[in-house]
Amino acid sequence: MGAQPSFFSRLLERAQAADSLLCVGLDPHPEFLGEPSAEGARDFCLKLIEATAEFATAFKPNSAFFEVFGAPGWAALEDVIAAVPKETPVILDAKRGDIASSARLYAQAAFESLGAEALTVSPYLGHDAVEPFIEDPARGVFLLCKTSNPGSDDIQLLGGDEEPLYLSVARMAAQWNERDNVGLVVGATDAEALAAVRAVAPRLWILAPGVGAQGGDLEAALAAGLRPDGFGMLIPVSRGISAAPDPHEEAARMVEAINRTRSTQSHSGRRKGVDAPGALPADGLSQEKAALADALLEAGCVMFGDFELKSGDRSPIYFDLRLLAGRPNLLSRVAAAYRPILERLTFDRLAAIPYAGLPIATAIALQSDRPFIYPRKEVKEYGTRAEIEGGFEPGETAVLIDDLATSGGSKFEAADKLTAAGLKVRDVVILIDRAGGAHESLAAAGLELHSVFTLPQLIDHWRATDRVDRSLLTKVDEFLAREAGGSAKA
Repeated sequence: MGAQPSFFSRLLERAQAADSLLCVGLDPHPEFLGEPSAEGARDFCLKLIEATAEFATAFKPNSAFFEVFGAPGWAALEDVIAAVPKETPVILDAKRGDIASSARLYAQAAFESLGAEALTVSPYLGHDAVEPFIEDPARGVFLLCKTSNPGSDDIQLLGGDEEPLYLSVARMAAQWNERDNVGLVVGATDAEALAAVRAVAPRLWILAPGVGAQGGDLEAALAAGLRPDGFGMLIPVSRGISAAPDPHEEAARMVEAINRTRSTQSHSGRRKGVDAPGALPADGLSQEKAALADALLEAGCVMFGDFELKSGDRSPIYFDLRLLAGRPNLLSRVAAAYRPILERLTFDRLAAIPYAGLPIATAIALQSDRPFIYPRKEVKEYGTRAEIEGGFEPGETAVLIDDLATSGGSKFEAADKLTAAGLKVRDVVILIDRAGGAHESLAAAGLELHSVFTLPQLIDHWRATDRVDRSLLTKVDEFLAREAGGSAKA
């Protein structure tokens, strides 16, 4: 007999089968029940399950609405969970969190006594208090990360610009997800936080409450939080469906709205009626990259006008990526975008090119636990007078990290300093390739350039989404054509 599927593999299977990311909340508010009672709460939920079962990827009963009725309420909750179709996972919204011995009993109550398959859990007590809930891969947790209540910032933003607490939780959750059964709760009311969490936890499932009564924007939440495969998010809706005149019709409408947004985001999922796995939109950008491109634009890191470049050429577009140092959340997302490229390369150390490459390499090092060094622009006339800062051994391989490339000049300078110190350099990884000939000139010197974006990709994306005035983009197109013509003549 084979190993039991993990919780999230089962959730994905259900999401694919239902072509849905809808999680139906089972919250029998007293005002919905007429005469509040455990029996009324049970009957209310049973009718809702029957009305919405075909559309639900998961059901999420909130234990508070049952516990209020004491022992009869607990029995009613057990009946409600038992009524959910076997193919549909049940997430018990109970927000448990206690020392390990107590957590083990909470886990037993939720998973064995009640029959739920996942649970919302507070991570505040640390890994030993979470471990009892995730020992069985078939049982999952959604850790409270960035919640949708108004007071969440009181604690979840502690840490400030260095790194807010909720992002530290997201990083820990990604590390704890060894059995594919750890997810996160991130409110749909904060699209920026969703995007930041997705950047540091690219694979995790996110339960995103707040659409509807709490004012969360569905389209913005999905754009920020979906994985490139079009999955990885659950949108819980409770009152919006249960209070509707026809819950069945409202659930169908919600799924249609979710899928319409997924479709416009051009994800490459195994969904009915969409492109084959691995397909990308026409501009070549995944949803995560598209969201990052737009975030760079909104942060002022991209400017249009008439600018002089380091080479002396004039350009209608300028990237000021030094601004990332003052925007830690965006810097973290940028660093995360480098990591899939770096994971394909073999190297011993990151090597940051001063100055714009320094904060990016620092963020990458913190996320990936990889050491970094950097060649100084000017050697100090005192102290160690080192040309390369940071420890290394001759013979090691370094990968160059920088923000962007036009002609590649600064990359040659850095590579020369590193090789003179006995290091090997084969690869250069940047955020944006301006398509000014750097790729070809570096290749001629035995260096391979890898980029998260190319400038033509960004222009195509911003044109397709109407993010930038088309007359400005046309000037960039003309500039790129002139650059290409110049390179060809050379």
